[in-house]
Amino acid sequence: MADDPSQAVLSARGVAKRYGQAVALDGVSLDVRAGECVALVGESGSGKTTLLRCFNRMTEIDGGSVLVDGTDVASADPVELRRRVGYVPQDGGLMPHWTVLRNVSLVPWLRHDGEAPRRASEALEWVGLSPETFGGRWPRELSGGQRQRVAIARALAASPRIVLLDEPFGALDAITRAELQTSFDALRRRLGITALFVTHDLHEAALLADRVAVLRHGRIEQVATADELTAAPATEYVRDLLSRARMVAA
Repeated sequence: MADDPSQAVLSARGVAKRYGQAVALDGVSLDVRAGECVALVGESGSGKTTLLRCFNRMTEIDGGSVLVDGTDVASADPVELRRRVGYVPQDGGLMPHWTVLRNVSLVPWLRHDGEAPRRASEALEWVGLSPETFGGRWPRELSGGQRQRVAIARALAASPRIVLLDEPFGALDAITRAELQTSFDALRRRLGITALFVTHDLHEAALLADRVAVLRHGRIEQVATADELTAAPATEYVRDLLSRARMVAA
C-alpha cells in the first residue's frame, strides 16, 4: 500500500472480477503513488492483466472501486479515460496499415490536437527512433524491439501522467529486452511518469519497479520493494516464487 492513500494516483479498493465461475480478482486493494513504478507479478491466471485493465476500464469490475487521480473510473467517460492514461498492450497493438508516425499520432489526433505530428515526432525521439528515418515506415518493416519502442512512443505522445503496460518487453530477445528496459526506465524517471506494469519476470520487476505486487489466484500476497521481498517473503508462495527465480534460497 501507499504510505498515504490520499496521495495515490491509482487506487484499487476491494476489487472483484469473475469470468463465469472463474474468479479473476478477489478483493484486491492496491495504491500507486505519483511518479512511482509498480510491477504486477505472478503466474499465468493470477489476475495481473485483469487488474491492470481495470484502471482504464478495459475490464469492468464486479465489485469494489477503482480510482484514477481520485476519481472513480465507474463515473468516468471510458473513451476520455483511455485518452489520458497511456496504455501499452502485450502485443504492442500497432495498426498494421498505418505508418509509424500515424500510429504514434493516434491519441493526440483523437484529442483534436493540432500539433499531433510534432508530438508524435517528439515521442519517437524519446524512445530512440528518428522520426525522419522511421516515421514513414510500416510496422511490418520494423524489428520486434522497434515495434515495442513505437508502442511506447504512442502511449507517451499525448504526455500522459500515467502509463499502463502489459508485459511490454516479454516477447523480445535478451539483448533487445535489456536495451529497452534501460531506455524505458530512464525515460519514465525523466518525465516523472507513474507506471503500473505486468511482468512474469521477477528480475525485470526488481530492475524497473519501486515496488512489486505479487498476485496469486486473484489475491495480492505481498506488496513491497524487491529488497523487502527477498529479505522477508510474506507467504510461502512468495518465497517459492522467489526461489524459482533464484532470488532467495529455497
